[in-house]
Amino acid sequence: MRHARLVTRALACVAVAALAVGLGPGLTANAAAPSSATQQPLTAAQRSVLRGIAKDTWAFYAKDVDPSTALPLDNVGPGTTRGTYTSASNVGVYLWAVVSAHDLGLISTGEAVSRLQHTLKSVQSLQRSDGFLYQWYDTTTGQVILNPGQGACPKVGGTTDNCSFLSAVDNGWYASGLVVARQALPQLSGIASALLGQMDFSIFYDNRAQTACNVNADLQFQPTGQQYGGYYAGVGPAGYHNGAIYSDPRISMYIGMGLHQMPGDVWWRSWRTLPPKLCDTDPDFSWQGQWPPQGYWTTITDPQSGKVFPVWEGHYTYPGSDLTFVPTYAGGMFEGLMANEVVPETTWGPQSFGLADQRIAQVQIKYATEELGYPVWGMSPSSTADDTGGYGGFGADGFKFPQGQWLAQGPCFGCQPDPESVVTPHASFLALDVAPQQAFANIMKLRQLYPDLYTHDGGFYDAVNPATGQVGHRMLVLDQSMIMAALDNALNGGRLQHWFAQDPVSNVAKLYLGVEKMSL
Repeated sequence: MRHARLVTRALACVAVAALAVGLGPGLTANAAAPSSATQQPLTAAQRSVLRGIAKDTWAFYAKDVDPSTALPLDNVGPGTTRGTYTSASNVGVYLWAVVSAHDLGLISTGEAVSRLQHTLKSVQSLQRSDGFLYQWYDTTTGQVILNPGQGACPKVGGTTDNCSFLSAVDNGWYASGLVVARQALPQLSGIASALLGQMDFSIFYDNRAQTACNVNADLQFQPTGQQYGGYYAGVGPAGYHNGAIYSDPRISMYIGMGLHQMPGDVWWRSWRTLPPKLCDTDPDFSWQGQWPPQGYWTTITDPQSGKVFPVWEGHYTYPGSDLTFVPTYAGGMFEGLMANEVVPETTWGPQSFGLADQRIAQVQIKYATEELGYPVWGMSPSSTADDTGGYGGFGADGFKFPQGQWLAQGPCFGCQPDPESVVTPHASFLALDVAPQQAFANIMKLRQLYPDLYTHDGGFYDAVNPATGQVGHRMLVLDQSMIMAALDNALNGGRLQHWFAQDPVSNVAKLYLGVEKMSL
């Protein structure tokens, strides 16, 4: 997700966290389920409030979409500032947003189809590779650019920078938007299916020889069978893997497996938490957020190939409690919950990723309110809480606890001044499916305590510092679209999930989510 900004943080996290060797709490008891009160469905009055927020949020898109190319701008604000660049993930979630606006009755079928036809025709004209979109495009010209504000690439392909980079996760979101659009609006089936049919997710799969160990020592200790983070067109795979499965890259695994371009190996060879050694040559992951490892090894038979895999069903435990959870890599809310906006994890994986989704919301709520003392919760990568136009990888890393008891797999201590200082509204909306009453109450508190955080001309701004009340007056198409998707699901009985579930691409996701039982 947002590769140019966030992967830098993730790689730095690995280096910094390598210093953080410590002892975990060693607690293994299962946590109780959320109380029945917090799981109560939304009332009619609450739903009415959320419909008003959906209407206000949809107003953002009148300012965001380029009038000539119909490509979504990355961001708008503060003031008249416009981020006239876009990415694969931005395109994908914009497709979600238009479908959601149609589902919610905010626009007609004709307008929804017209908007997305224009957008997808522009996408057809963009330079692509293996059907995938490059990292950044200028929304006014459609040209591939190295980075925002740096102009057109002198050469596209054959380099090892963003002029050639195809992000696995960003293109996973793009593909999910195509799947949703072709189901929700059959008039778009031809163009959406043609664009999806050009994509070959096998380029992101590390198909080199696997071993009985966590890594292949003969291949520079690489975790083969996993997903590469991306691919450089004309060069080859990126030099890192999306090894932590409970993070946003799993969307491209869902799609890649669903298109039968990746085998089930990618699901079982990826890690729930970073595992203990199976072989002496395996890496020592004692630098991760909690250590020693909690969980157990189990064997799982792949439901498609029949191959048997050792899987480390690991978890963390919230210090001083029996709340067990699977951590996201960097502690952010969308890493855990964004996939559930399209893939119905809470329905299909009640003992696997659906349960993990519930637990990560509990962790965020507990940490922000009890340890940080904030009146609101929801930490996730977002704009900074000021008007500099900055962006940060915010998350519930758990730095209020001692080393060895942190809450993220790769906590990024020192990567930015205060990674736990910002709350972003999109996190609350993502939690509507797993903690509806707590999420609604938090949304209301955000509006009441920080009135400058909301406008009827676009909905929530992207970030607030809950300690100072300072607001970042900026809106991102990524985050506004997560809000639109979450509202479509909350108010229409999981409607956006329904569109994805209706597509044959979803069949493999349903199969794999139902097979696994996590150690939670």
